[in-house]
Formats: sequence, C-alpha cells, structure tokens
Amino acid sequence: MNSRERVLTALSYEEPDMVPIDFGAMRSTGIMAMAYNGLKAYLGINRGETRVYDLFQMLADPELEIIDRMEGDVVQLHRLKPALGIKITAWKEWHLPDGSLCKVPQDFNPIEYEPGSYEVWDGDLCARMPRGALYFDMVHFPLQHAQSVEEVQRYLKENPLELIGEEEFTWLQENSLRLYENTDKAILGAFGGNILEGGQFAFGWQKFMTDILANREMIEYFLDRLVENYLENLKRYIRAVQGHVHIIQMGDDLGTQTGLQISPQLYRQVIKPRQTQLYEYIHRHSQMLVFLHSCGSIYEIIPDLIEIGVNILNPVQTSAYGMDPVWLKRQFGKYLTFWGGGCDTQSVLPRARAEEIREHVRERMRIFAPGGGFVFTQIHNIQANVPPENTLALYEAAKEFRRYPLQP
Repeated sequence: MNSRERVLTALSYEEPDMVPIDFGAMRSTGIMAMAYNGLKAYLGINRGETRVYDLFQMLADPELEIIDRMEGDVVQLHRLKPALGIKITAWKEWHLPDGSLCKVPQDFNPIEYEPGSYEVWDGDLCARMPRGALYFDMVHFPLQHAQSVEEVQRYLKENPLELIGEEEFTWLQENSLRLYENTDKAILGAFGGNILEGGQFAFGWQKFMTDILANREMIEYFLDRLVENYLENLKRYIRAVQGHVHIIQMGDDLGTQTGLQISPQLYRQVIKPRQTQLYEYIHRHSQMLVFLHSCGSIYEIIPDLIEIGVNILNPVQTSAYGMDPVWLKRQFGKYLTFWGGGCDTQSVLPRARAEEIREHVRERMRIFAPGGGFVFTQIHNIQANVPPENTLALYEAAKEFRRYPLQP
C-alpha cells in the first residue's frame, strides 16, 4: 500500500499492511521548532529550513524529507493564516529562544520590549512571549468587557468574523491539488471550527466560563454567530478542496487533566448542538472524515461525539482521568479512530530511556492497532525539552512494531 491507501484503510476500521504514522501533520501532532532543529542536527541533516507556521506554539512545518525519514503517511493542508492573522506566503529569518535559526512569516514583526521578551501588536496587544518563555500567549480577548447581547452585536457589526476570501480560496485550491498530485500521502486539512474555545478566545477563559452560566443569552448569541460564520466558511472550504483532502480537522479542547471543562449536561445543552451543525454539514456536503482534537479527560462524552459524526479522535490523552487506553479501544474502537495515544508526552517521552520508549510504543501498538482504526503519533506535540534521541527512539519503535500481523 502507499501512504494514502494505508491511512484510508485504517480509517475504515480495517488492518492495512502497516499502522499509519503521523509525524507533524497537524497542530497537535507536531514538533516545536527548537526540538525539530535538534532532531535534524542529531540526524546530521543540515539542508532545508525550519519554517514556523504556528506562531503561538512555535511549531515547525516538517519537511517532506523528515516526514519520509519517520515513515510518515500524512501531510497537512494549512490555512492561509494559521496564527495571529498572518499569512504564510513569504518567509524571513528569525532566531528561536535557544538561538537556533528558523524562518517565520514575512509579516511577523514582534517587538522586543525588553531583552528576551516579545509582544505582537495589531492595533491591540495580541500576544506576548515573556523572557525565558518558549511560546507566545494570547493576551487580547475582544469581548472581555461585554455585558449584553447588544454589545456583542455592536462589536460584530464593527468587526465581522473573517470569511474565506478569494485569496485563501485560491490558496486552498492550489495547495490541496499540489499535495494530492505530488505526494502519495493522506491529506489532513486544518479548519478549526472551535465552539467552546471560540467563546473562550473571544471573551477570555474566566469570563466565558462564568457567563456561560450567568449570562447565557449573550454567550449563546455569540456562539450562534460563530456557527453561522463556520458554516459559510465550510461551504467555501469544501468547494476549494473537494476531491483532494481526505480528513478535515476540527478543534475544541473539552477536557482537563481530571475531567471535562464543563459538565456533560452543559456540554449537551450548549456545545453539542452547535458542533452537530458543523459535523453534519461536512458529512452531507463532502467525503471528508471529521477529525476532532480535544485534549484531556473526555471519556464521559465520547458516545456523544460518535453520535454527532466525529470519525477520528485526537490526541487520546491516556494520562488524563478515565482515558485508559485498553478501555477506550474496547468500548469505542469499532466506531472511532484513535489518532494519537502512541506515547505519553507528559511522563515518558521527555525523560525515559530509549528502551523504555520502545517498550511503551510496543504496548500502545498492541492495544490500539488491532482491527485498524488507529493512526500512530504521540500524545500532542513534541516539546522543546524532548531530547532528539528520544524523538528518534519514538519513531524508530513505531516503524519496528507497525507491521501487521502485529508482534505478540
């Protein structure tokens, strides 16, 4: 099988020739640019360039040579402006916090307000990287002081939610075709479609979590406008990529380490109906499978996610409460593809020895791979503190144990 066939077979809950592998094909299966530079140096690869496309998480866009070195089967179709409203059509040199070289989008112009501390402004202060930090944090929440539906209406009239315009439509059309024709990889299209997080990004986490109970009319009004925007963008997105993109990535971090961010009842009242509108639209108007990224302990609502059309779950945070991998596979493995769960990035990947990582990966393959419905990748991104030898050990182990029939 080629990579595309392998992924699509696994997503059909059948066993392909090998377990598919994802190395950096979306914003939660990626690798931080410092770790990526370290990995390339460890492999003795000094050609190419490290492009940082996610400016919040400082994620590298893996080069095809490195994806192939890790036997990756998936590539990402980016949005035109993945972070901070900045296009990724032109690049310039920049230095990461460890001093190593990368490239960032041409219009990314952070201000160094004191040595080692950066701010990004766009009329308002948007994001900040404090001294000693490795990432940019969002610091601007435009509706953080809103108290009524009328204030939200006024804000949205003055600041309409962004639609996919002609430039991005062409970008999506051309790049989806390029990836489809020039690689044999499955293509994962980044979309977004965040409902809970969309509200948190607009109002700020604390205000949103308070007002979803105390000022629910205002919150629901905003979420309805958000869904309307997403549906129009889905219409344009699907038209641009139809026939080329196999999987569409949606996001909504519903969980924490110990449980859901909101109660199951509140999720079912406020978030689920709006997710349903989006996922049903995708299934009605395209052949793409719905990939949902949701961190944390979400075991209580996995049946809800299956019901509303989620085909693929990521990152499968098995270290969170109730997310036991054996139980997840037994309960939901016939209905849901697990895209992740291949290595614990909290306690194993940063600190374990290579042989420990190998055995950990072997165990996860035994649990998740039988019967298909599994794409191997670590749980969320490879962070800056992961030694390159551990990253290599992770993917060498995945390659070793990925063949069907699985090793006992």
